[in-house]
Amino acid sequence: MSSQTSLLDPTAELQPSERQLLPRLSSLAGATIGLLDISKPRGKEFLDEVEKFLIDAGATVKRYAKPTFARIAPLELTQKISTECDAVIEGLAD
Repeated sequence: MSSQTSLLDPTAELQPSERQLLPRLSSLAGATIGLLDISKPRGKEFLDEVEKFLIDAGATVKRYAKPTFARIAPLELTQKISTECDAVIEGLAD
């Protein structure tokens, strides 16, 4: 089954990038999952609950935080997450 997905970057991209979706993890057990707090109010509390679920499912969790929600994550941070984690969950809250 082949399908095409367009992902839009909310940071004022002029032309959408075409990217292939990565395969889903077959299991959370043994996976390293990054939790990215974008520094909005109550995001930490949300990610604390997600972390409990992931640990119960057998995953290793690494926590990261953006300096501010008003800007995209610094390149160094996104590169670090991509090399250290099998998947990432970004916490949005208000």
